[in-house]
Amino acid sequence: MTNRSKSQPNDKMALRLDFSHMMSDFVGPDRGITRQEIDDLIPRTSAIAADIEAKREAGDLGFYQLPYDMEAAAAATDMAGRFQGKCDDLVVLGIGGSALGGTALFRALCHPLHNLLSKSERGGKPRVFILDNVDPATVGSFLDFVDLEKTVFNVITKSGSTAETLSQFLIIRQLLTDKIGRESVKEHLVVTTGAGGQLRQLAEQEGYPLLSIPETVGGRFSVLSPVGLFPAALFGVDIAELLAGARYMDDRCRTDQLWQNPAYLAGALHYLADVKKGLSIAIMMPYSDALIQVGYWFRQLWAESLGKAINNSGETVNVGPTPVVASGVTDQHSQLQLYSEGPFNKLITFLLVENPDQSLTIPRHLEPREGISYLGGHDLEELMQIEAQSTQLALTKAGRSNMSLILPQTNAFTIGQLFFLLEVQTVFAGGLYGINPMDQPGVEASKQYIYGMLGRSGFEDKAREAKKWRDRGGRYTI
Repeated sequence: MTNRSKSQPNDKMALRLDFSHMMSDFVGPDRGITRQEIDDLIPRTSAIAADIEAKREAGDLGFYQLPYDMEAAAAATDMAGRFQGKCDDLVVLGIGGSALGGTALFRALCHPLHNLLSKSERGGKPRVFILDNVDPATVGSFLDFVDLEKTVFNVITKSGSTAETLSQFLIIRQLLTDKIGRESVKEHLVVTTGAGGQLRQLAEQEGYPLLSIPETVGGRFSVLSPVGLFPAALFGVDIAELLAGARYMDDRCRTDQLWQNPAYLAGALHYLADVKKGLSIAIMMPYSDALIQVGYWFRQLWAESLGKAINNSGETVNVGPTPVVASGVTDQHSQLQLYSEGPFNKLITFLLVENPDQSLTIPRHLEPREGISYLGGHDLEELMQIEAQSTQLALTKAGRSNMSLILPQTNAFTIGQLFFLLEVQTVFAGGLYGINPMDQPGVEASKQYIYGMLGRSGFEDKAREAKKWRDRGGRYTI
């Protein structure tokens, strides 16, 4: 049995999966999943669970170890303490898994207007900016705005060779060198990277503070490593509770009993919805602004892990549900029409929070007025809950499958559960599809063309191929 958080007694903070509105007795026999269809997966579930456990014990699935890696957590905390109170701004330089997890933690667990608060109102914590793109208009404008001498830059790349992140790093390092001198640059840079790569060698040579990403942890599974823990600790997240939540979920998911394992069951439902019901679009729809970035983090996790051309037997399969992010209640007014009456190809997963931190009472109108007065006396928390329930009801009545992941509150413990459940769900779904959920060959192909076109040694053939493609005649333009 794993450790559970002492501050969360009696499982009151347990995340719940409600998949009622995916079942045939709710959305109809033609659209819904039957208990028998789930039971038919049980023999495969046992085999996949055994394979996952074997790989976990062998250390091949490194993300499973992150909630228990107290040394890495201590290193992230100590590094945060080194800069705490000494900087006004934290800037994360990274892309994909190096940025999305930290962004999700920031949005979920910090004040919604964190960067607009005064430093004292932030408890001395820095403002947070995550530059996850290389658009020169954005990067240039930001550099015009930021005070380099009061900023710490966290450069994150697992490989140490990500072109976008290295480009940002080189620009920042030069600006810092020009502003404060080469020897002082180390006081404003933290490098988070893997064991190999040129960036690590350079960081060691220059004496930059270093945090390590385990070699067995892929970027999209790295949120509970120093990739997410260092910035989270610096902007005030209780990372001990975050990891405790992940351990709590690991405890719940370490069973091969499909009906008792929330991550396996969620993965099985997604798989059945796709291959049995044609629901190839997986929509995540948080009814909480704090959780919207979790949807974007999950989008990468689901897409890179499950979108594969070749299965484990070497056969061409081209599988993978397409992840989409929608926001409740906003997208009730932009997407719900399509979800309700468009093609039967979507599965909606709602992220719901039972007890939001705040509520605002809607005042009563002074004089009775049709279409307005009914709102008086309710509050925005109640309205948000009713909005979600009404959307679920409308979709279910229309035969549209949906399920919910329900958080009792939004706090570090529940967010730790949510991250870990979605990671385990993804690996298990990969087993059902018969593919490797840990690689991303499609992404690597694009990277090689980038290296070639930028003149990196060893990629000359990719440069020639790209030039031939660019110079090809017969293009269709207008």
